[in-house]
Amino acid sequence: MEHVDQWLAKAEQYHPRMPEDSPLWHLLREHFVHFVYDYNNKFSKDYGFYRPVITEVVNDYLKCGDIKKGFARVRCPDCHHEYLLAFSCRGRWFCPSCHAKKVVQFGELLRENILYPVPHRQYVFSIPIILRKYFLYNRKLLSKLCQCAQKSLLTFLRTVLGLKNGILGSVMAIQTFGDYARWHPHIHSLTADGLFRPNGVFYVMPKVSTKPLAELFRSEVLKMLKKESLIDDKFIAMILKRRYTSGFSVDNGVRIAKDDHKGQTNVAQYILRNPFSVGKITYNSSSG
Repeated sequence: MEHVDQWLAKAEQYHPRMPEDSPLWHLLREHFVHFVYDYNNKFSKDYGFYRPVITEVVNDYLKCGDIKKGFARVRCPDCHHEYLLAFSCRGRWFCPSCHAKKVVQFGELLRENILYPVPHRQYVFSIPIILRKYFLYNRKLLSKLCQCAQKSLLTFLRTVLGLKNGILGSVMAIQTFGDYARWHPHIHSLTADGLFRPNGVFYVMPKVSTKPLAELFRSEVLKMLKKESLIDDKFIAMILKRRYTSGFSVDNGVRIAKDDHKGQTNVAQYILRNPFSVGKITYNSSSG
């Protein structure tokens, strides 16, 4: 048992997470009930109908890591060392602690099992402010926005490379937030920088302008919204005026070398990041 005792002396001590120390936890605990009560009168016009899943997620977060809400006793069968581990909410996209674990797992999954050893690029597809409200009130359109990005990207790569049957390798993530958690639906993509043939041969993309890609993306989005009977030809003509077309943008400035595993992991984690950082939140208890 001497070697076990030596190992225990060197092992890191388990420190339980203290959710009550988080400014986000205090903010929600003291004000969330009032937010829900006033939502229809103050917020529904700007942010759409209140979705019951919000209450479920917030309540789970407030119980996450609280040992009084349930725990598991972790015990080593050899040395009999044990500690209590509070249950987590396992929430994605909201709980900073639980989502951080998902982000790490996602990055490792892509790097180890999905991404082929070829150069990759990060693409970001954005739409103008005037169109974002449609996606706010109908969240099902978000998946169709992702399809618009995929279709336009595939057409663009096939045209540039001259491969009519080229196969796209891409992982896309929908983000609905911008700075300070403002509503900003857009698409992040980690994409192989080229196309595959059915036999596995990979053709690398040359360095070209993304302006034609942005135009393809604009066409796909407008066509989709018209098909959904949300806009008409008159509205499309107004959108195509110069001051609105700039809102359709595609950025692909981040390129990752085929052997840059750290870069692949970082981009994979970035596209799945949480809408806000607890480190950027300060709670003023005197003013609320």
